[in-house]
Amino acid sequence: MSPYQYFRRPAAGFTLLELLVVLVIIGLLVGYVAPRYFAQVGKSEVKVTRAQIKALEDALDQYRLDVGRYPDSDQGLAALNSQPAGEERWQGPYLRKEVPNDPWGQPYQYKQPGEHGEIDLFSLGKDGQPGGAGEAADIGNW
Repeated sequence: MSPYQYFRRPAAGFTLLELLVVLVIIGLLVGYVAPRYFAQVGKSEVKVTRAQIKALEDALDQYRLDVGRYPDSDQGLAALNSQPAGEERWQGPYLRKEVPNDPWGQPYQYKQPGEHGEIDLFSLGKDGQPGGAGEAADIGNW
């Protein structure tokens, strides 16, 4: 018997079966948690959209107080950051940054006069199309 055999340790590591069991458990956890997580992401995008619409509406109200009317549809939301031609009473900019896109990367829609009120400010939702339901529904200031 060799003197080195007493110091030899058995091979350490995981068997293939143990690794497969761990992978199955991780797969089950991901399958259970992922749908719940992505549902929350959709809800948070809708909340962010509502908050941004409210902030833009407040900036439009400040514009109206200074100028005496809301910007027309042709001037659009750009009138919040740069002075439209012929608007002497403009005291902007009314936003610290450029007008953001909605959480789905689409520009906010603005109409003056609006169909639902003096102004309509809205996002077309996740699908970018008018109408829809759930996350694809239009989100507006009405």
